[in-house]
Amino acid sequence: MKKKIALVTGGYSGEAVISYKSAISIERHIDTELWDHYKIDINPNGWYYMGNDIDQVPVDKNDFSITLNGEKIRFDAVLVGLHGTPGEDGKLQGYFDCLHIPYTSCDAATSALTFNKRYTVAVAAFAGMKVARSMHLFRDQPVDADMILAELALPVFVKPNNGGSSIGMSKVKTAAELPAALQKAFAEDDQVLVEEFIAGREFTIGVFRSKGEVITLPITEIIPKKEFFDYEAKYEGASDEITPAKVEEAVAEKIREEARKAYALFNCNGIVRMDFIRDEKSGDPFLLEINTVPGQSEASIVPQQVRAMGWTLKEFYSALISECFKEPK
Repeated sequence: MKKKIALVTGGYSGEAVISYKSAISIERHIDTELWDHYKIDINPNGWYYMGNDIDQVPVDKNDFSITLNGEKIRFDAVLVGLHGTPGEDGKLQGYFDCLHIPYTSCDAATSALTFNKRYTVAVAAFAGMKVARSMHLFRDQPVDADMILAELALPVFVKPNNGGSSIGMSKVKTAAELPAALQKAFAEDDQVLVEEFIAGREFTIGVFRSKGEVITLPITEIIPKKEFFDYEAKYEGASDEITPAKVEEAVAEKIREEARKAYALFNCNGIVRMDFIRDEKSGDPFLLEINTVPGQSEASIVPQQVRAMGWTLKEFYSALISECFKEPK
């Protein structure tokens, strides 16, 4: 009998729109000969099964089940396609852990840690990885621009500390631009990260585990048509994405090495995408952030990398789902 897989999408943040795009692509490539899948929309109005030609069916949150035609359906595993909260910050993972339902993403602790950009780079730095100098700001502990610029050199990036998709992010070149950038970032989050700019080429790499082996996908170079890789660059075509990146093998291997190190350091699971800047002065890759539920739309980076590796997306999602049923080590 085929196992029943819940594909969760939606979310409680502005990233929900990306989740729905990802879900369309994921659903198209789930191998229906291997898995029965059910799309579950988790949004502020409720949790619902979104089936074809039927009304919304509410999810029973007591056991994460649905009832169709009088039959109670329990899920064998969850394929996480929900960006932002509560699918990328560990909240859903903790809930699924309580119900003993396996899932395709990182666990609750790793998800919560990596969702916080400052804590991510702090842990990475503690383990000897290269990261940019930064300051962690809180809404209830105001810091003026002069104090920030006494610690960090312009230009800087200002971005919400939690979340992804580069929403609320700004590049600041002058002191006069800093207050507006802080206001923009604080509109998205109670915490803000101010980070020194590193000049260099930007690379991103997907990493996942299959049959116990950690696999690095082909590297993508991001060349923004704007000044940096913001929401428009990521999702509205304002960047060139070169997959596989045209880079010397020694450079590529160093990035892969750092990605594997981070995957192990943060105890990652499932597909994770890591962003790096290769410092043009030292040549070292600097870790920018870790995305534990990366975009999965047809045009997204991870699907590009999967195809560049020679896999079909159907093979890829089957590998992610199959990993859920491996015995823990």
